Amino acid sequence: MEDMALDPKIAARLKRNPDGLVPAIAQQYDTGEVLMLAWMNDEALHRTLTTGRATYWSRSRGEFWVKGDTSGHVQHVKSVALDCDGDTILVKVDQAGAACHTGDRTCFDADRLETALGPA
Repeated sequence: MEDMALDPKIAARLKRNPDGLVPAIAQQYDTGEVLMLAWMNDEALHRTLTTGRATYWSRSRGEFWVKGDTSGHVQHVKSVALDCDGDTILVKVDQAGAACHTGDRTCFDADRLETALGPA
């Protein structure tokens, strides 16, 4: 049976919030497009690393979710990296279909904010 624990060397580098979670940014591996932000705990990261499917922790439902299991909009993992502080995970994926629950390709294209330099 497969060991279901995150590698202790990786776990030691993670800086979790009080709920034991780390933000995970999903990015399209070949274009660099930022798709979404979700949350991972140790088990979600372990599942992502060992299955090749992006797995997150749903704060609202209190359970794991594998991106695409219900929508069909699968994220096939190409690489995973920790930032220099260990407080953010970057998951480079090949996104099939929409990444956002609204049906948009990315969660970041619906509400662009104006900056001092003018409209986006």
